[in-house]
Amino acid sequence: MNDGNSKTPRKIEESHKSVAGASPAVRPTGWKKFLSKRWVFPAAYMAAAAIIVTILWLNSGTDPKDPQNTVPSLTEVDGEATTNGQTSPEATAVISNGETLRWPVAKIEDMNTIVPFYDATASVEDREAAMVEYNNTFSPHMATDLARKDAKSFEVLAALSGKVTVASQTPTNGYEVQIEHPDGLVTVYQSLTDLKVQVGEEVEQGDVIASAGQSELEPSEAAHVHFEVRNNGESVNPGTLIKSAK
Repeated sequence: MNDGNSKTPRKIEESHKSVAGASPAVRPTGWKKFLSKRWVFPAAYMAAAAIIVTILWLNSGTDPKDPQNTVPSLTEVDGEATTNGQTSPEATAVISNGETLRWPVAKIEDMNTIVPFYDATASVEDREAAMVEYNNTFSPHMATDLARKDAKSFEVLAALSGKVTVASQTPTNGYEVQIEHPDGLVTVYQSLTDLKVQVGEEVEQGDVIASAGQSELEPSEAAHVHFEVRNNGESVNPGTLIKSAK
């Protein structure tokens, strides 16, 4: 039997077939719409260029294998440094082989800093005070010169235990002693007299290595010690590495 609705399923089925057979190219997909935008490709080029520039900038940066850019291997702990009886809260104590770096004198409170370490970030006045003149040429002072307040001579002590690598007279700096320590640290003592050590000798922290003297480079200074600290070949301000005595 057929009634008035007998043709409905066939019409629906035919309708489904016609939709299924429709061409997929009738309407562009969302991706094609996106690519058809005029700003897409210029934006992509700009992004790619930015990435390339960033990579080139990173590759041209500091080489971590360069010894001059190596992070110091010394161990640092919170502390203070004393210079001219003043303490610097920004200073840290350097520990090498279990010892804390000290000033090369028995009592720092008896001393004056007659020529400070040259700090490129200091004020103009402080930088001028840290310049040394020799043969009409000025050069930055990469050490700290200590002298007694009463201008008397004094014993110069090893700031850390280590091995003596230099013990000789220099043309302009008087007698000089260099002591090598672990972790790439070297302490340098100049303007000395009456040397007590020789090359190859092992010294303990606090051992007397010489007496304070004078040098041709700084003839106007009284008996003093020119004390320099080198970390992997770079001169470092001793005042930022020595913890004050408690």
